Amino acid sequence: MKLASCAAALLSAALLTSLAEGSVMSAAEAAGMRALPSVNMEATVKAALIDPRRPDTTQTPGAKASVLLVEQALRDRSLLDAKWVDGYFGSTTVTAYAKYQKSLGLTGLDANGLPGKGSLAKLGAGRFTVTATVDPGARVSYGAAVVNTRTRNMLAEAKRLLGRDLALDQGSYNPGGDPTSVGTHDGGGVIDVSVKGMTAATRTAVCRVLRRVGFAAWVRSPQQGDWPWHIHAAAINDTSLSSQAQHQIGDYYLGQNGLANRGPDDGPKVTIRTWEEYQRR
Repeated sequence: MKLASCAAALLSAALLTSLAEGSVMSAAEAAGMRALPSVNMEATVKAALIDPRRPDTTQTPGAKASVLLVEQALRDRSLLDAKWVDGYFGSTTVTAYAKYQKSLGLTGLDANGLPGKGSLAKLGAGRFTVTATVDPGARVSYGAAVVNTRTRNMLAEAKRLLGRDLALDQGSYNPGGDPTSVGTHDGGGVIDVSVKGMTAATRTAVCRVLRRVGFAAWVRSPQQGDWPWHIHAAAINDTSLSSQAQHQIGDYYLGQNGLANRGPDDGPKVTIRTWEEYQRR
């Protein structure tokens, strides 16, 4: 009996030790996870849209630390020279990120140089965590047009604020659909809003609300190009944007009109926000 009791005690002690060691390992692993730095995806994507359009190397406020982590990871994969690891997400970094996306087997809009949620998480494996994620969502119908879920939600909020429906002349993911769009509608996040029946004041009011909820938006007139009156809008920080639409959004942040002449912004003045920033306001 004494021998059996002793054996039972030893077995219990061994189990307790094993459990304790397992708890220590889990705590250590958790501490390791907490020690990883984080990349703010919202700030990083914003920098990737604005920085390539800047006339200098001014960094996008609030993005430097995250951009540096991304650039260091690209450097360590031999996709970006060390001299470009500077916290400035310029065209060289955009190109490097596109190469990284292609190395994952991604193509088309999924390899447009803007950090996507999936590719950014893979790049950061063991190096950094990703916070403030942005996801365009699935493609959905909006009237006769196609947009993504994020754009549809933005339009729904604009309609609520305006108290009126918004019809689209053109949606997203429409490559070659309208040559005058010069590729801006090839990807996601870009729409043309019909202004049929609107007064000049109403057009401006709609444009203002679209800007409030996170679009770079302008009223377009026939005097500006070979098109009828409409409101052109591109969703800031949509990661499925075509390269042309990316340039428009960068120009919008820099106070320009989103046209080829890069003239001064002629739209209503609002505080520039992404959709996510609008929701947190």
